[in-house]
Amino acid sequence: MINKINAFFAGKAAGLFLLLVLTGSAAMAQKYPGPLSPEESLKKIKIIEGFKAEIFAAEPNIMDPVSLAFDEQGQAYVVEMPDYPFEAEPGKGKGRIKLLKDIDNDGRIDQAVIFAENVTEATSILPWQGGLIVTAAPDILYLKDTNGDGKADTREVLFTGFFQNNSEAQITNLRYGMDNWIYANNHGQDGLVTFNRTPNVKPVAVRGADFRFRLDQNKFELETGPGQFGQAIDEWGHRFINENSIHLEQVIIPWRYTHRHPFLPVTKAMASITDHEEIMLQETPPPYWRAERTKQRNKTFQENNLKRVEYAEDRFSGAAGMVVYAADGFPPEFNGNIFISDVAGNLVHRDVLTPSTKSPVFVASRAGKEKEQEFLTSTDSWFRPTNFTVGPDGYLYVLDYYRQHIETPVSIPDELKADMNFMAGSDKGRVYRILPTNSTFKNNTVNLAKASNTKLLETLSHPNLWWRLQAQRLLLEKQDKSVVPAVKKLFITSKDARTRLHALYVLEGLNALDAELIKKALQDSAPGVRENAIILAEQFPETYSLVQARLNDPVIRVAFQTTLNLPEFKNKETAPSLIKVLEKYGQDFWFRMAVLSSEQGSSPEILQLLRQPNTFFQNPEPWKLAFVSDLSNIIGARNQKDQISTFLNFLSQPDSQITDSFRVEAIKGLTKGLNRATSTDPKLKEIIQRIKTNNTQEVTAAIQDLKKFY
Repeated sequence: MINKINAFFAGKAAGLFLLLVLTGSAAMAQKYPGPLSPEESLKKIKIIEGFKAEIFAAEPNIMDPVSLAFDEQGQAYVVEMPDYPFEAEPGKGKGRIKLLKDIDNDGRIDQAVIFAENVTEATSILPWQGGLIVTAAPDILYLKDTNGDGKADTREVLFTGFFQNNSEAQITNLRYGMDNWIYANNHGQDGLVTFNRTPNVKPVAVRGADFRFRLDQNKFELETGPGQFGQAIDEWGHRFINENSIHLEQVIIPWRYTHRHPFLPVTKAMASITDHEEIMLQETPPPYWRAERTKQRNKTFQENNLKRVEYAEDRFSGAAGMVVYAADGFPPEFNGNIFISDVAGNLVHRDVLTPSTKSPVFVASRAGKEKEQEFLTSTDSWFRPTNFTVGPDGYLYVLDYYRQHIETPVSIPDELKADMNFMAGSDKGRVYRILPTNSTFKNNTVNLAKASNTKLLETLSHPNLWWRLQAQRLLLEKQDKSVVPAVKKLFITSKDARTRLHALYVLEGLNALDAELIKKALQDSAPGVRENAIILAEQFPETYSLVQARLNDPVIRVAFQTTLNLPEFKNKETAPSLIKVLEKYGQDFWFRMAVLSSEQGSSPEILQLLRQPNTFFQNPEPWKLAFVSDLSNIIGARNQKDQISTFLNFLSQPDSQITDSFRVEAIKGLTKGLNRATSTDPKLKEIIQRIKTNNTQEVTAAIQDLKKFY
């Protein structure tokens, strides 16, 4: 594959050289090309064989689109963000939300009704109870049209206190998850957030995290991140995010587990999962300002002997929207694939997600057809794909911000931005529909807003995730408990694992789960159902033994979720079970982190249990030393006298099993942890004196460092 990519770049470079020779100074004079009409720009799109692009909407009906959502009636709403990249004056923001209408049913928008205007910093929307939830820093709003004229006439500030000083780093990309939570990106920005429906609840500091909330239960909590713009959730609840130059990361451990106690040495619980680095196959040359800025920066790096290189092209630098495809409009092999846009590269990238058999992560790989070209590219440098959605028709909708420049002015040297118009294109914008070549626009009639309970239950079996999620959400909003028997029957009788999972979460949303149903779900034939059943089982102590049995699940992701959830039961058998996890999966960093994230898995007793089988300490493998170091670090940071005493007594025992390699890592880890603690107990010094060594210099040095605290 690398050879093919190198060949791509070589051919591209030759083409650019020829272009420069032919055009000479004329090309240099035209630093920045002008805009194209929607139809002309459409012709510049290159898409893989078997697919085509159609114009769904364009100016003057839409401009500067960043988010598109179809509500339960199939109505399309779009968020426009015309103020970027500048910060609007208070009360003068031009952000809009429009209701798009296809009057003649030809598949192209003919009319746009302004649903809400002057919505400063609006970035994303999500349908909810007949209205829209809107991220608009510093707030999250709820807007609703109550008289049917297509315009919002009620406005409620749900949350407030989010960061708002940089439009590229604000709250965005609302997503309704399988678990009935609504997720959003915060880019880890500072903020003290209050939920106006719970005024007596203490504000939540969101720095360093993303977040999720439930309006049906008045809950708001932090979530693992930070994600910048893109966020996607697959049909089993796995969450993915990105940043400008990291096009795809998987959230591996949710925040609620990594923060069960505040002493983990590392709490970043996400990771890049690509197997092809951050290379993109770009068809457009870098803009003049980027090429020149890159030259300047690389020169500075060289002059200062910094081992750093910046790339002007062919590396992700503007990764933006993302979506996991889960519908019936594309060929089956596209299900579960993730699409990611890059606004700087003028392209749409696709990764195939494959579960690892050795770790609880996915591996993201280029599809076979896309090792020499991206899923979609454009030679129109104004093409700026910001986001996606999958519609009721099962097709992919690509939002094109259509701007000459995408960059914050503060990041560009003054001499380069002097002739740049950052607002060029603010009166333009497009949305493309991507569909198979032999397919045509589907005029789907969507009427779920008034659908009966029976119809909504039937829709939970639809092949398109959009339909299933709408039905699940509407059943949650209605809170009609009379459907509970039918939902339970659906879970038991449905042959589609996805339907069974939706049924579980409908019951969860109606507060109608029971232990017997969870026991069945824990033994379901589908790994995704078992994985979610483990999460739902926390509220039923009588399911503990069945949850515990899932540690031996043949699917590693299920065993991993069990490792995370088992400590929630507060059962005395949990610690020995975690030892078995280490014996089987200890070489994997994420399993070790899952064990250490719990109180049971991060206590000195774990060392005693590891010693009993007479195997753990026999061979100082790197992963074992890493675990002992991290465990010691936690014990030191927790700084509880009884725990440290137990730990030091363990190290001081005359035991040939515990080699100096383990003692060194344990003492160094404890020292690092104590560095994070506020005070220490001097009475523990005498225990330190009893630690037996073979008088190796390394152990002696480690003990001397530890004694500094006493």
